[in-house]
Amino acid sequence: MGARERILDAAADVMRRDGVARATTKEIAKAAGYSEALLYKHFRDKEELMLHVLKERMPAFTASHAAGEGTVEGNLVAVVHGALRFYRAAFPMMVSMVAQPRLMETMRDSLRKYGAGPREPVLALARYLDAERELGRVAAGADTGAVAALLMGACFQQGFLRYFAEGPAGSDPPESAARDLVRPVLAELAPGAKAPGGS
Repeated sequence: MGARERILDAAADVMRRDGVARATTKEIAKAAGYSEALLYKHFRDKEELMLHVLKERMPAFTASHAAGEGTVEGNLVAVVHGALRFYRAAFPMMVSMVAQPRLMETMRDSLRKYGAGPREPVLALARYLDAERELGRVAAGADTGAVAALLMGACFQQGFLRYFAEGPAGSDPPESAARDLVRPVLAELAPGAKAPGGS
């Protein structure tokens, strides 16, 4: 295993244990068995390191299938299941950051710099649904932005509730939990469905 991989593993462990706010690059480097200088050869700053931890050490949940592949329902279940697992795992890392307004502002600015942030999964899911709509696999009148926001919002809430109920050592949500969240929006997305408010 290379230095970069060890640093990412150590960062994920330290950030889960202490939260992003209290995790320092010095402590992460020490946990990886390297100098802080070596850490900075691989990552520009703590924010970039955190983004790589989120992308490479957490469950992925952006649209992993191209439009037209598989079924819309199956693709949505996969995305939502990934999102439930991601938010469940991310809460221990993020909670300390959210509680500190100054740090939150710094993190928000840093995430913008890297083209990341909490709105990105919603936008990515809406883009996927838009592409499926162009292929005729999603209703022409479907409000894809609202569906994406509802699904990701539900995942965030369910991730929090699971973390709150089970603590850091809790288990991953089952796929059936994702199916339960996707099922209610399928009627809105089905080709031939009427636009909201239509008659």
